[in-house]
Amino acid sequence: MNLHISRETNKTDKQYINEELYKFNLKYFPEDLRGRYEEINLYLKDDNGNVRGGILAEVCWNWLEIHIFMIDEDIRKSGFGTKLLVEMEKIAREKECDFIKLDTLSFQALGFYEKNGYEVFGSLDNVGRDYKHYYLKKDL
Repeated sequence: MNLHISRETNKTDKQYINEELYKFNLKYFPEDLRGRYEEINLYLKDDNGNVRGGILAEVCWNWLEIHIFMIDEDIRKSGFGTKLLVEMEKIAREKECDFIKLDTLSFQALGFYEKNGYEVFGSLDNVGRDYKHYYLKKDL
């Protein structure tokens, strides 16, 4: 059998990789956690329905992972980020998650997350040459 490496972007192939890894992982998780996957997205909108920020996350097994958290620069430090984060934590508790995990860069929101009870459990130096990449977790 001849195999080759392909770099093409293909939704079907990507879905195959995701599904096969998911099936493999299921063998190692308890019955009650199997099938626990759900996208959870929160949006901050103005009176005209324009998105001004939001959190894109997912529940996976016994945790919630925040992938993207953004607030428009002109309304940062106005409390909206904390409101979104508190709402996401409430959802995570309702979904019986044990913890939330996320990551941030040193020029982004490390202090914000720490102020809200998240703890650094790892970091990488030399990201973009001058920055650090932090991995954080909050037990619920």
